[in-house]
Amino acid sequence: MSTFAIFLVLITIVCFLLIVVIMVQNPKGGGLSSTISGTQMLGGVQKTTDFLDKSTWTLATILIALILLSSLSFTGSLSDTDSKIIEKTEAPAANTPAAPAQGTPAPAAPAAK
Repeated sequence: MSTFAIFLVLITIVCFLLIVVIMVQNPKGGGLSSTISGTQMLGGVQKTTDFLDKSTWTLATILIALILLSSLSFTGSLSDTDSKIIEKTEAPAANTPAAPAQGTPAPAAPAAK
């Protein structure tokens, strides 16, 4: 498995987690924090909202870092050195034979008086 494929799988997992965390939140203060009533639960409603907010920012930061790292490891099938246009323009020039050597030497220039 190539490095780019590993990054692609990690980016997909982080995107899925980010979608889940964002869908759990409610922009008007509802969502998961409104379903947990009272302070009997782990830390209460305010801690849940803080956790969701921090996890959103953390996952977004991880996603950006993975995208930047994957762009460094990307080796596409058509990079600048493997361009089909360059191959087409260089191929005829490489296949043409060199001019045959002349059997007779060129005449010498007349001597100046």
